[in-house]
Amino acid sequence: MKAMILAAGKGTRVRPITNEMPKPMIPILRKPVMESIIDLLRAHDVHEVVVNTSHLAPVIENYFRDGSQHGVHMAYSYEGHMTHAGLEGKALGSAGGMKRIQDFSGFFDETFIVLCGDAWIDLDISAALRWHKEKGGIATVILQEVPHEEVHKYGVVKLDARERIVQFQEKPKQDEAVSNTINTGIYLFEPEIFRYIPSGVEYDIGSQLFPALVAAGEEFYGLPMDFQWVDIGSVPDVWAATRMALQGQIKGFPMPGKEVRPGVWTGINTSINWENVKIIPPVYIGSSTKIEAGAEIVGPCMIGANCVIESGAEISQCLISDYTRVGGIAVLDNKLVFGGDCISPDGSVLNLGETQIRWLVDDMRRALNPGDIHDMLLFSNMLSFHELNARETLPELEVA
Repeated sequence: MKAMILAAGKGTRVRPITNEMPKPMIPILRKPVMESIIDLLRAHDVHEVVVNTSHLAPVIENYFRDGSQHGVHMAYSYEGHMTHAGLEGKALGSAGGMKRIQDFSGFFDETFIVLCGDAWIDLDISAALRWHKEKGGIATVILQEVPHEEVHKYGVVKLDARERIVQFQEKPKQDEAVSNTINTGIYLFEPEIFRYIPSGVEYDIGSQLFPALVAAGEEFYGLPMDFQWVDIGSVPDVWAATRMALQGQIKGFPMPGKEVRPGVWTGINTSINWENVKIIPPVYIGSSTKIEAGAEIVGPCMIGANCVIESGAEISQCLISDYTRVGGIAVLDNKLVFGGDCISPDGSVLNLGETQIRWLVDDMRRALNPGDIHDMLLFSNMLSFHELNARETLPELEVA
C-alpha cells in the first residue's frame, strides 16, 4: 500500500510556533510527529510515501529528504511558486493536493492511505486495510469518539447500521452535531476517488469531498477503531502531548536519552550539578545543556538541547526549546518557551524582545548588551533591598 501525508497547512492554531516550523515538524520530546507517522507506516509495510508541502516546505524536505534514512521512499509535491521574495506557498486543500499528485504521475494506482501529519497515532493500519477491503467501498474514514464539548474541533459523522457514512458535518456547533463520532484525519481510498475531485483548484476532503460522496450515494464507510490518537492541532495540544509523553501516557512512545535518575532523562554532554539542583520528575534535559547549582526544575518538564538554566531559576511544568538561557531570577510556570516567545497553555503569547526582558529569558547564543546587564542588576538589587522574591515583588516582570 502507498501513503500520502498531508503537510501543506499553515498551522494557524499553533502560532507562533508555526511561524518558524511547519506543524508536522513540531516535536514530541524532540521527535517530529511526522517522523513517528513514517515509523508507523514502515512497521505496516508501507514504503512509498508522498508528502504535499507548502508552508515552510524546505524544513520538511531537508529533514526527510528521500526517506532512505527512515527505511522508506519519499517524494514531495510542493504547492506554491517562487517569487522575487522567495517561496510563496499556495495550498490546494487536502483533496486538491491528492489530485495534483495523481494528475502528475498516476501515483495512486492501488488502495492508498492518507494521513494528516499533525498527530501521534498507534493505529493498526493492517487491520484497517483488511476491513476496508472486506467492505469494498470507495473510501473508509477512521473514526473515534470524543466528548460532546469537543465536537466543534472536528469533522463529525453519522453512520447507518452497515457503517456507511450518511451524514458528514465539518466542525459543527455542539448543539448541532449529529453525533460525537469524529474524523481522525486518516483515510483509506481507492483510485476511483479521483472521479470526485476536480483538477487545478483548491478542494478539501472533509468539507467538500466527503459531502459529495454522501450525496452521490457512494459506498463510503466509517470505521471506529480503538487506538491512541494524540493531536497537536493547537498550542494546548502540543503541551498536553508532551506532558503525556513525559508521564508515560503515550503507549510505546520511546523516551529520548538515558534515564539517569528515576523519572529523569538526559541527553549526552550535559553539565548538571546534581548535588545542588532540585529536580522533581518527570523531566527530560537535552544534550549539551547546563543546569547550574541552585536551579529548580519541577516536572513534567522538558528542557531542550544547548540550554543554560542559571542558578536561582525556577522552572515548573514547562517546555523550553533548544538554545534557551533562563536567567537566575526567572520564575517560569506552565510556559512554552520557543524562539523569542513565551507561550501560555491557552495560547497567549509574550514576545520577550518586544517586552525588553531578554535578560530574563533569551537565546543563550546572544551576548547580553550593557542595557540588559543594567536592567538585570537593577532588578536584582531591588529584590535584595526589599528582601522579597521575584514572585512577590514585580509580577509584571515575572514570566509566570
